[in-house]
Amino acid sequence: QVQLVESGGGLVKPGGSLRLSCAASGGIDSTYAMGWFRQAPGKEREFVATRFWWGGSPAYADSVKGRFTISRDVAQTTVFLQMNSLKPEDAAVYYCAASRSMEQLRRGTADSWGQGTQVTVSS
Repeated sequence: QVQLVESGGGLVKPGGSLRLSCAASGGIDSTYAMGWFRQAPGKEREFVATRFWWGGSPAYADSVKGRFTISRDVAQTTVFLQMNSLKPEDAAVYYCAASRSMEQLRRGTADSWGQGTQVTVSS
């Protein structure tokens, strides 16, 4: 089973940037789709971004398009989420996820989830 560990969360001012990392172990390979999701207090978990491990075009939620970028480092088996121009409404716990099905991942179903990393956007 793939294990995922997120890091990089923290407190940032509106307009600032953060880069989240998701270290994958336990057999991640090119068949996997990787994704980032987030959950704010009192809200359901929502899709943020996905991409296939092997490459291809990433997909983003409308609310983060043009501001967030998902990427991966194959050598480090790490997936990143670069977040720029952060807004207070981006504050949430961010989760990394992996699935052998992009379709299921986009629906919020994953084979593996990380423990989450908190992102706070406040002045």
